[in-house]
Amino acid sequence: MITDYSPLWISLRTATTATFITFFLGLLGAWYVTFYLKKFKGMVDSLFTLPMVLPPTVLGVLLLLIFGRNSGLGQVLHSIGIQVVFSWWATVIAAVVVSFPLMYKTTKGAFEQVDPSLFFAARTLGASEWRIFWKVMVPIAWPGIAAGTVLAFTRALGEFGATLMFAGNIPGKTQTIPMAIFFAVEGGQMDRAIYWVLLITLLTIFVMFMMNFWNTYQKKRFSKEVPGR
Repeated sequence: MITDYSPLWISLRTATTATFITFFLGLLGAWYVTFYLKKFKGMVDSLFTLPMVLPPTVLGVLLLLIFGRNSGLGQVLHSIGIQVVFSWWATVIAAVVVSFPLMYKTTKGAFEQVDPSLFFAARTLGASEWRIFWKVMVPIAWPGIAAGTVLAFTRALGEFGATLMFAGNIPGKTQTIPMAIFFAVEGGQMDRAIYWVLLITLLTIFVMFMMNFWNTYQKKRFSKEVPGR
């Protein structure tokens, strides 16, 4: 019987925070690469999608090298009393790193489908680039952006390898559901592991179902508003 539900709350809190951060990073990154970056476009695109193909444990080691106490950034943070490694924020950073490529690639694909003539028309009417982004680009590409957001959330929810290396497995602090599953299996507590497996599976299915339901609703609403669609 499960009495400690802290892995569930830590997972939800981590995935929600990471998705919020990834949402804006993915939007801005996709916008910049698609419409403004001219040189080294392929290199930057490869760099942004690299976490998608690297093993999560490798990402965890890289994060340790960046934020560890022996690194320049780690020493600066330590000098002002900020401990990142093996903290809750480490779980968030790991989740952001692994989920960002999904948000970026999905959003970039959605941006590339938008008709550029709409931007030219908006500029002719005197709209600023920032206004064009939020009032023209984002609403048109929203189905792809929403899909990327859901994918980023589910990826952050299921992150394990980078989190284990960078944040550790501290009950009540950094132990997410994937962590609880792994250590329950390792400890021979299969009933506990199966419970967490079923819970995270149902949670992921629910999120995906709500996303599909919302997309279907939006399409029907659009069809009613636009005659002939």
